[in-house]
Amino acid sequence: MKKATITFSIILYAIAVPVLEINSTHVFNPDWTPHVRIHEVWQLITNSSIGLLCLWLVWIKKETFVSSILSLLITGSFLLAFILKDYFGGSMKYLNGSEKALLGVNIGILGFGLAFILVLFSVLIDKLKPIQNNN
Repeated sequence: MKKATITFSIILYAIAVPVLEINSTHVFNPDWTPHVRIHEVWQLITNSSIGLLCLWLVWIKKETFVSSILSLLITGSFLLAFILKDYFGGSMKYLNGSEKALLGVNIGILGFGLAFILVLFSVLIDKLKPIQNNN
């Protein structure tokens, strides 16, 4: 279950986000400055590279803790940026006012929120197992 949870998280930030952002709304958005675009592409490459490392850790090295922490940092950082969006003028809405949502919730918040909770829960369960076994 832990490997599947981590892999779900990785698929979201290392594959789904680039698929959703390598288009005219993000990377090729004519309204974005070249400086903003380089940061966007950098973030996509960084997150996808970390995702590859995490997959290697989980499935080849059979090590889940570091992969979990890295995945929590990536998904949690997005959630924190969303919480802080009013401080820096950020938004999940496109320039035309539309937003990708499912059941009225932004898909980024829904997906990364679920991934963050699932990975955090699996880490906490692992850390509580030794305590329970000692009692």
